Amino acid sequence: MSKACIIFRTAAIVGIAVLLPQYFMETRVGIDYPPPITHVYNYYGFIGVALAWQIAFFVIARDPVRFRPMMIPAILEKISFGGAAVGLFLQQRIPAIVFAFGMIDLMWCVLFVWAYRTTPSATTKNA
Repeated sequence: MSKACIIFRTAAIVGIAVLLPQYFMETRVGIDYPPPITHVYNYYGFIGVALAWQIAFFVIARDPVRFRPMMIPAILEKISFGGAAVGLFLQQRIPAIVFAFGMIDLMWCVLFVWAYRTTPSATTKNA
């Protein structure tokens, strides 16, 4: 099993473990981090899209060489939340725990970049 396979499979498992419970925590999030959620479609939409990406990570993990091009949007997925978390934290607009999860996403981003760089392209493998 390649390192890219391990990275993407682990990212998918961890991501599902973190995201899935949030489907049942809308009220709790509103209590812990007021104000209550008023745009529930954004809340559930974010969770749904993020969970869909976890499935994409499983697909990439099955055959990293074949799905190497999909690593690029996976990198962008991780940097979009991590980068936003940094900017929002510096503006004191998010709590430290959200910033911490953003840093975890940036850690995955670095690992995804490493996986991309060390995985041969499908054309290189067949040449």
